[in-house]
Amino acid sequence: MPTALIAEDEPLLADELADSLGRLWPELEIVARARDGIEAVRMVDEHRPDVVFLDIQMPGMTGLDVAKQLGTRAHVVFVTAFDQHAITAFEQGAVDYVLKPVAVPRLATAVSRVKERLGRAPADLSGLLRDLAAQRGDGRNYLRWVNASVGQTIKLITVEEICYFKADSKYTLVVTPTAESLIKKPIKELCDELDPGQFWQIHRSTLVNVNYVAGVSRDFRGHLQLKLKQRNETLPVSESYNHLFRQM
Repeated sequence: MPTALIAEDEPLLADELADSLGRLWPELEIVARARDGIEAVRMVDEHRPDVVFLDIQMPGMTGLDVAKQLGTRAHVVFVTAFDQHAITAFEQGAVDYVLKPVAVPRLATAVSRVKERLGRAPADLSGLLRDLAAQRGDGRNYLRWVNASVGQTIKLITVEEICYFKADSKYTLVVTPTAESLIKKPIKELCDELDPGQFWQIHRSTLVNVNYVAGVSRDFRGHLQLKLKQRNETLPVSESYNHLFRQM
């Protein structure tokens, strides 16, 4: 039996979509519903649906963000109010879409196309997602979350929660106000993917979220140290990055 997740922050629209799918595709099992992007990613990890019906405009993470995170783990149908330029991009990619308000004949077409694809691996949407981000005027699509190991579990952490990243042997330590966890993404790669206006490199092994910087001091040798909000430790600043804090 095929399974699906509905990600839609408007409960009435989610109900309408579920009811229409029940009539058009009776054997499809709706295993979960998500009301924001972060919840959608977590539910995909938990339920492993075959198909995800993704609202593009959701709080937390947009449907485009969620699709990027999913990779090729599920077939995607976007539910969108996008204009014709974006629809053209959808039609050129191996993905389907349904315009809001949802019309049953168009949903039936999407269902038919998804059924045909279920026997194949889900499409790689990375190129399409880059095109759509550019059309929306987002500029660079900076990293917005990481999947980090906490004991035996994997936790999704948004970058706004992160105080700093620090290289730790083969891993990178992710530090929030209340916890520490590990990811395999190296500092060099994070430098390329994070918003440079939010995360500053202060050492070859450290990236700090400027929103968590409480102040700057000097140790007994005259080296800069960053004091952090909601953390007790201080972070050393390499001399080559001292210029970032001259006005502090």
